Amino acid sequence: MTTANGSRPGGDLVPEPISGLPPGPQRVWVEIPRDDGYPAAWCYSDRRAYRPGDTVELFISSTTPRVGLRIFRDGVEETTVHRATLDSVGFQPVAADAYESGCDWTATTEFPLPSDLRPGPYLVELRDPSASEHAKPLGHHFFVVRAPAARPHALVQVLATCTWSAYNDWGGASHYFGLHPGTARGRSPRLSAKRPWARGQIWLPEGAPRMVASARPRRPQPPRYEFAEWAYLNGYTKYYAAAGWASYERHFFRWAEASGFDVDLIIQEDLHDDPGCLAPYRCAVFAGHDEYWTARMRTHVDDFVEAGGRVARFAGNFMWQIRLEDGGDTQIAYKYDAAERDPVAGTEARHLLTGAWEDPAVGNPGATTFGVNALRGMYAGFGAFAPRSSRGYTVFRPEHWALDGTGLGYADTLGDEAAVFSYEVDGLDYEFREGLPHPTGTDGAPEGLRIIAMNWSTAAEAGRDADRSYFMLGDGDARYRAGIAGEEYTGENKSRFARGAGMIVSFPRGEGEVFTAGTCEWVNGLRTDDPYITRITDNVVRAYLGR
Repeated sequence: MTTANGSRPGGDLVPEPISGLPPGPQRVWVEIPRDDGYPAAWCYSDRRAYRPGDTVELFISSTTPRVGLRIFRDGVEETTVHRATLDSVGFQPVAADAYESGCDWTATTEFPLPSDLRPGPYLVELRDPSASEHAKPLGHHFFVVRAPAARPHALVQVLATCTWSAYNDWGGASHYFGLHPGTARGRSPRLSAKRPWARGQIWLPEGAPRMVASARPRRPQPPRYEFAEWAYLNGYTKYYAAAGWASYERHFFRWAEASGFDVDLIIQEDLHDDPGCLAPYRCAVFAGHDEYWTARMRTHVDDFVEAGGRVARFAGNFMWQIRLEDGGDTQIAYKYDAAERDPVAGTEARHLLTGAWEDPAVGNPGATTFGVNALRGMYAGFGAFAPRSSRGYTVFRPEHWALDGTGLGYADTLGDEAAVFSYEVDGLDYEFREGLPHPTGTDGAPEGLRIIAMNWSTAAEAGRDADRSYFMLGDGDARYRAGIAGEEYTGENKSRFARGAGMIVSFPRGEGEVFTAGTCEWVNGLRTDDPYITRITDNVVRAYLGR
């Protein structure tokens, strides 16, 4: 379990210096289980998605010999489908490189899924059977039960499981941070699916902070990262609020079910493996923080839209190409180091480089699929990235059908009360003509794209010199953007490559259409029942389902 000070249950704060950072008091803060802490348990399954009638194998490690097991459907109503008490669960060892090699644990138990089981999201809850029912669970796991056959009347929601994996530091490293030798900040370019999810990615208690500070600062001050402070104090992974079922896709799924929509779930690995997985549906939905994709996933989405499908993307940060190997069990992302470290760099397979879509070596601009991309957007209302941003979108085309019934007019703001324009947003190159934004087309924006609403963002933290030591990311993304553009990061370029915008756009493609609200935090508007966000989401979903 992630620890705050080395004394949290079942884990440890590893005190080695972080590779790639200057000498100082930094410490690696990742989730590494151990058998001598407070009661804790961890679990993974043989697969991430199943069909009714399949058998789920669970691999469990625990610091307590007896573990209470509950499996429940996490929809708008919580439905328990299985309970058991496991009497001889032991602690299973973890290799030093489990984050990339996997756990290789012995299977603990299995659960045959009933043939009539309702499809949807299922959580595995692990508890101390001798503790109070109000006690904190020992751990959680997650799997999807797919519909036995596609339901054309339903939405199909694609879960961003590759982004979940990228932020999962269980076992010692993620694509961001950790103990992997020889890389900046110890991040690992290879991550295994055969390990538990980090604590907080699947389940959270009420009141856990989101990535964005709860209030705009009223005066100059160092940036606050409330999610990290809370995680540090309560024993959750540092990046629980950055990716995962609990913070993101869950809120869209529960809103959709409560609104009367049937929703079939698939995971990104399904989208990668099966070119026809979207074909039976009218509308595919992506929600939350959805950052990491393979080229094959994009091709399958593009083909779906060309053939008449509709895509509603209520998600942000479309940035990195990845590769999947070992039957999908290993995820590869070299990211900022791809040009120097990725084995495909400079080869005939360089188009599969695990860098940004906008890298000329990749040559596959993100805007061609979803209309916007991460590097023309980036951050707002987060840390020292425009902390006093309005946190909402300014409306420029109120006549667009998606805004029907909202009462919004030109220059109105939407979503600011729910801080939907925050954390990470996506945009494109644009220009203003007669008071309206238009895409320039220089970054792959499709023909016919309309910018419905937008706001401004930045790729570089800014503030008083006295506060710079508090910055979490600095200007690394602005530097990276300049680097792949082949330009020096000096003078006016510093400001130019830091400037960005986030947008709501729509465009036709072939026989189909795409609507994109390019922000991670759109789901917070659904979570808090923001009337404008819920109305627009309902308009888009109903239109794309043909209702």
